Amino acid sequence: MRLVVARCEVDYTGRLSAHLPLAVRLIMVKADGCVAVHSDEGAYKPLNWMNAPNHREEAGGEWVVTNRAGERLVIRFAEVLSDTAYELGIAPGLTKDMVEAELQRLLADAPQVIEEGLSLLRREYPTDLGPVDLLCRDSGGQVVAVEVKRKGEIDGVEQLTRYLERLNRDPALAPVRGLLVARAITPQARTLAAARGLGCVEVDYDTLRGIEGNTLRLF
Repeated sequence: MRLVVARCEVDYTGRLSAHLPLAVRLIMVKADGCVAVHSDEGAYKPLNWMNAPNHREEAGGEWVVTNRAGERLVIRFAEVLSDTAYELGIAPGLTKDMVEAELQRLLADAPQVIEEGLSLLRREYPTDLGPVDLLCRDSGGQVVAVEVKRKGEIDGVEQLTRYLERLNRDPALAPVRGLLVARAITPQARTLAAARGLGCVEVDYDTLRGIEGNTLRLF
């Protein structure tokens, strides 16, 4: 993990164009190459970012980060206040809360609730970024990666995007499409998902609790 605190300005071009004027910001470069630009406010969402895989060039007080989709993130440094790097090691992974874990289990038992004709290939499909919640196949034979959340937000869209980038490198699986499945999905997450070609599905947890092994159970 590389952390750079600097006075800089940032320009992004790709699906849209965005400019961040000169100010002090934190630039994070993660081990997989992901670059994120943060300000000193907000919880977790960066002001701008470029997911891995990407290509980064550093020269003449400027970083140019590009990806295969033609997106371009340019960071121009006026003053670097700090530039440090840390080895964080291998993360143990996210421990899901009981509702989210149970939701994943129920959907694995009844994937057709997500989409008609969907069948489960594997639960917790392993990748170097962590396990994909559900790996499925649709009625047309295409592989589908399903990310399960209690509440679907932008971080879930970002996580699913990273998984798809990895999965689509495997010719045995590609092309893989993605679905974000949750009890509720925010409008912001829906907008970002649509821009990235991802699907969103809301499911009713209480209804799913009555489904076990594809049969309806009365309480």
